[in-house]
Amino acid sequence: MEENKQKSIHDILPLDLIHIILLRIPVKHLGRLRCVSKLWHSLISDPDFAESHLHLSLAPTHACIYRKVSSESYLVHLEEVFNGDNYQVKEVSFPFKKQPPSKFRVMGSCRGFVLVHQEPHFFVVWNPLTGFSKRVSYSWLNILHRSKGRYFYFPGNAILYGFGYDATRDDYLVVVAWKDSNCQLLDCLSLRTNSWINLDAALPKRFGFCLWESEGLFLNGSIHWLPYSLKHYSEGLLIFDLKERSFSKMSLPEQLIMGGPATFVILGGCLALYFQDYVEGNTHIWVMKEYRVHSSWTLYVIPCLEFEPLCLSNGSDIIALDSILAGPLKFAKYNIRGELLQHFTCPAHLPHDIYKYGSYLVYTESLLLLPSDSKHKDKKNNNVI
Repeated sequence: MEENKQKSIHDILPLDLIHIILLRIPVKHLGRLRCVSKLWHSLISDPDFAESHLHLSLAPTHACIYRKVSSESYLVHLEEVFNGDNYQVKEVSFPFKKQPPSKFRVMGSCRGFVLVHQEPHFFVVWNPLTGFSKRVSYSWLNILHRSKGRYFYFPGNAILYGFGYDATRDDYLVVVAWKDSNCQLLDCLSLRTNSWINLDAALPKRFGFCLWESEGLFLNGSIHWLPYSLKHYSEGLLIFDLKERSFSKMSLPEQLIMGGPATFVILGGCLALYFQDYVEGNTHIWVMKEYRVHSSWTLYVIPCLEFEPLCLSNGSDIIALDSILAGPLKFAKYNIRGELLQHFTCPAHLPHDIYKYGSYLVYTESLLLLPSDSKHKDKKNNNVI
């Protein structure tokens, strides 16, 4: 009788092997797998597991939030749209308990968190996958005392800003560079302590903040900014290391400088820039395949002019927004040889003007919680605004 007793998976596989298998499963499936057993729920809910999964998952899940000027927003899982004809684009609600405020702005993403700024002085950190959100109230008073001004408006008065993670301090930071009269100032807001840190000492002398685009991208422990115009491309990328709290620069490919104004993105964990060649009718994508190795800049040419790369699928295929000024949203997947693999058109019930009058943000989904909230890992949505 005992021999016929059905064995559980825990009797067949050692715990270490189960842990390794779960780390390789796409994050979108882990929520359901929590229900398999108390042991699996404990494993998947562990903050250390979430951290490991972010780095070890074989198939990171890329999501894209499209927001209209109004409060309507839609969530698209970019890899899933090409898996069949039944994919449904979902309407998504930002984490506001009441009606969404008229003035809020999506500022960026980092490690699965989306940063939203709500006027007059609130940041909202939100993990769309877990539903966790936290509102951080801040004050400019403790940084205005260093200036001659009496008012600071974010993000309007910020010359540079970025959202990133300092692994050495286990802290998420909002970095803001601004100018008062002839004085350039640099501060960062710690989301762990909800306090401002003065970083003026990190500023090089005669430093021209205005040469770079205001919004930075986080990668490899640093925030990166692209020069805002073609004539400044020789300055290279501006980099702020969150661990060392120091600035440096990185050269752009010489051919890009001769090409045209580019857009800055992260593709497959690599810095990338793309621009449209209107003469040839192509989109040129430059990817730095090895971080900070100038010789690793690699060019890919896609035979499509209205093309905005969003992420990499299967490590090499490029998923992009098929840019149009009217009609429904369209996505395309190309391989690195420039061959069209698949095409997807969003359902007709979505507003056709969402691209023309809206904005979008691409982020990688994760199970992470904010460091100060890890001990409350089973309490979700307790900080909804």
